[in-house]
Amino acid sequence: MNEELPDHLREDNLSEETRTLISSLPSTKDFLGKIYNYQGCWYYPNTLLGVLNFQKGFKPQETDIVIASFPKSGTTWLKALTVALLERSKYSSSDVPHPLQSDNPHGLVPFLETNLYLNSSTPDLTKFSSPRLFSTHMPLHTLQVPFKDSPCKIVYVCRDVKDVLVSQWYFRSAYLQKEVDKSLLESSLDSLCSGVGYFGPIWENVLSYWRGSLEDPEHILFMRYEEMKSEPAAQVKRLAEFLGCPFTEEEEEGGSVDKILELCSLRSLSSMEINKTGKTSNNVHHSNFFRKGEVGDSKNHLTPEMENKIDMIMEEKYKGSGLKY
Repeated sequence: MNEELPDHLREDNLSEETRTLISSLPSTKDFLGKIYNYQGCWYYPNTLLGVLNFQKGFKPQETDIVIASFPKSGTTWLKALTVALLERSKYSSSDVPHPLQSDNPHGLVPFLETNLYLNSSTPDLTKFSSPRLFSTHMPLHTLQVPFKDSPCKIVYVCRDVKDVLVSQWYFRSAYLQKEVDKSLLESSLDSLCSGVGYFGPIWENVLSYWRGSLEDPEHILFMRYEEMKSEPAAQVKRLAEFLGCPFTEEEEEGGSVDKILELCSLRSLSSMEINKTGKTSNNVHHSNFFRKGEVGDSKNHLTPEMENKIDMIMEEKYKGSGLKY
């Protein structure tokens, strides 16, 4: 597998024991290499090791918060908003630089399976103060294994699949250091539609959290990227309420909601020095996480046939779930 790929997409971390374990799992190849199905979801080998390490070693705390999503669904923005909401009392008027100015949202809210547990089932988490903030792309049933009956809070963000596809295409082209060409778009479309692709099937990922949010709304919040864009103030207030840090009347009158939305806007985050120059622990340039952040940009890239194909599949998959596509 390509040495220049980010660590979590490779297969060089595996012990003999893990190789034996995963050799019995369903597997196939995609355009990056071998991919394995575990608990109904597809992973590259190193990421799968991270999932197994997490399930074996993670010890939840009652105040933990997990940001969950399918890749390229608005994760970076949701992480930034969550950090800004929880830290707002500390940084409202001080001269101390805001955490978002000193680290990328993915550094502040690291992924469990592709970062913290990638190399160990007992990483040092002592640097996290309560509430600890983590993130994941795992489906809910896989994430919940070590959480069992923990009262931790999970926030899931879902985005129009066509926009996810286009965002994924640009992001992959960037870390593969390739031209944004149609062949990569077509292979991404095939893997999305067949469900056989990294963290896929996307509908299983979305529906696991959708059903979870209906069964346990106190602990699982389901957010839509499109609603966050069309009614940002209402959605940020909803998020604050769920996280147990609602805005006071005084804060609302003082413009606190707008300040947070401005701080976390794509324009603001992408212009910060840390996001222009830094890299994640997996060697992905911070700048790759900020492109357009628009709703419906996919129509500028996908043919009507591609759009129809995706729409038909997603409508079929969501049928009967109560989730409107």
